[in-house]
Amino acid sequence: MPDVMSNSRLVGVGVGPGDPELVTVKGVNALRAADVVVVPVMDTGERGRAEATVLHYVPEEKVVRVVFALNERTDRARREAAWDAAGERVAELLRGHGTVAFATIGDPNVYSTFTYLAQTIGELVPDAVVETVPGITAMQDLAARSGAVLTEGTEPLTLVPVTAGSAVLKDALAGPGTVVAYKFGRQAAEVAEALRETGRIEDAVWGSALGLTEESIRPAAELDGAPLPYLSTLIAPARRDGGRGGKL
Repeated sequence: MPDVMSNSRLVGVGVGPGDPELVTVKGVNALRAADVVVVPVMDTGERGRAEATVLHYVPEEKVVRVVFALNERTDRARREAAWDAAGERVAELLRGHGTVAFATIGDPNVYSTFTYLAQTIGELVPDAVVETVPGITAMQDLAARSGAVLTEGTEPLTLVPVTAGSAVLKDALAGPGTVVAYKFGRQAAEVAEALRETGRIEDAVWGSALGLTEESIRPAAELDGAPLPYLSTLIAPARRDGGRGGKL
């Protein structure tokens, strides 16, 4: 039977792509105001990017690590079981604390684990208030660091997780506007092939570990088929040949 709680709050806080300086003031305030800050970790136990970022702003004793099967892509039952267990753990924290923050890389409403957690908490603790604090995304950070312009004038912007398959990426690249690809590191060879087939490789750029010591930002034309870090991001800018303001 669902727990009934009042005055409890679950706040999903976007902490950006990794650079601690890219956490918003509102995000820092939300982390510090929370009674506890939950960070997702893989079942292998290593410190994730969200946890490393959070520790720049809150003491370690305030941080609670909760295991999610973030690296599980094939065993749906195992993944669902991990989500259920994580939801139960966060529900337990809500029983003893007024406000629980959940730190997620990027933005909590863009391909975030927080979405699944919020759905589970909605069932377990229906009276809990669920809120989000937006965060800077990897595509924004890569655009700033590489000089790639995401959109101009009436151009559309398409965001594709390459975990959906390279065919989805090819369809996007064949269309107008800028295409951003997330999570493409393990399929770097297929991404490079799609860029070449659609004539979009020359202006494209990819990056990983943005803002961290191991940061890498390179032209997509240098992709040689070797696997890249899983959380790599790609920007293939729109074709722009109309001069300044050509697409207004």
